[in-house]
Amino acid sequence: MGLIQNRVLRVIFCLFMAVWVGIYGFSQPALALTDEQKLVSEVWRIVNRSYLDETFNHQNWATVRQKTLAKPLKDEQSAYKAIQEMLKTLDDPFTRFLDPEQYRSLQVNTSGELTGVGLQIALNQETGKLEVVAPIAGSPAEKVGIKPRDRILQIEGLSTQNLTLDEAAARMRGPIGSFVTLLIARDGEAEKEVQIMRDRISLNPVVAELRPGNQGKSIGYVRLTQFNANAAAELAHAVSQLEKKGADGYILDLRNNPGGLLQAGVEIARLWLDSGTVVHTVNRQGIQGSFESFGPPLTSDPLVVLVNEGTASASEILAGALQDNGRATLVGATTFGKGLIQSLFELSDGSGLAVTIAKYETPKHRDINKLGIKPDKVIPSVSITREQVGTEEDPQFQAAWEFLQKSPVIVGVN
Repeated sequence: MGLIQNRVLRVIFCLFMAVWVGIYGFSQPALALTDEQKLVSEVWRIVNRSYLDETFNHQNWATVRQKTLAKPLKDEQSAYKAIQEMLKTLDDPFTRFLDPEQYRSLQVNTSGELTGVGLQIALNQETGKLEVVAPIAGSPAEKVGIKPRDRILQIEGLSTQNLTLDEAAARMRGPIGSFVTLLIARDGEAEKEVQIMRDRISLNPVVAELRPGNQGKSIGYVRLTQFNANAAAELAHAVSQLEKKGADGYILDLRNNPGGLLQAGVEIARLWLDSGTVVHTVNRQGIQGSFESFGPPLTSDPLVVLVNEGTASASEILAGALQDNGRATLVGATTFGKGLIQSLFELSDGSGLAVTIAKYETPKHRDINKLGIKPDKVIPSVSITREQVGTEEDPQFQAAWEFLQKSPVIVGVN
């Protein structure tokens, strides 16, 4: 799922006098809103102001608010449920409500550490199925063999058919050392149950090493696993160290990287680009904005970027920027195809709201939502273990390695 952090500390709420049309059709003086109604109205207003689709899924958004406030909201949980039902009418799995615990968990995730099974999930907008975007590298989910595009049919025996993303995530969370059982479906294979032990997940997003190549040339292999708050600084440090060690070219591995913070993706693109556009954004008024790179890059050495079906969101922004600017050659399989941008708002009771506020396009104005980015050199993904990633047993890595080893390539600017 690609989520953009733009925290609104508090939304100042102004009560106003109005005429309330009751369920019996007559007018009566407005009553003071309860705390639960205030929270519903707060969410409604944020969506009304920010949501990408100005038709709100072809419905009268004001009427949705009225119907929601007419429901009995006796406590916090009933308000949360009403908000979730209100957001469901948008038919957008990425616009979602997070209770205080879920909101804190997401903040921890983007800050660089978390506990759980380590899965990035999404609802397939065409099938409605709960789908794996990618497992986090080294996570319990990756260790048991869960792969991008796997469908999660059940969690602890409960069908995921009618669960929201956050409900599914909540059912997969739990104490370190506890287990959760998932029923997984994968194309071409029989459904199977997988038991995963929850654990603390390290989110150091960068793995880097210098590898000797042919003709005395050395290749810097850099694997980026997600775009959290540490990602740009960690990658800059890794590349700087590899430059000092004499790297002549680079392989940047974005496979199974589910994305994260937009700003991290932009900052990392700028580390590689001398100049040019990184990404365009388009809001609901059709107004375009863009992020530019100004240089100088950390290195002008040749660059190959590895991508696959689990390369999503901010990863696709980075891959598209490097491909469209001619800075890198993309190798691997077509990416996930998440071209929507979300902002995260903190609500007055400590809960949160993720809202789709814009879509993004690559520097050449390619809209990749649901389409993905096609690599320059297509190498199908194969099933390999974590230990085989970046080795001779990894066909996509080998293709990138061989591409860089061609003598005309290791000469300078790509």
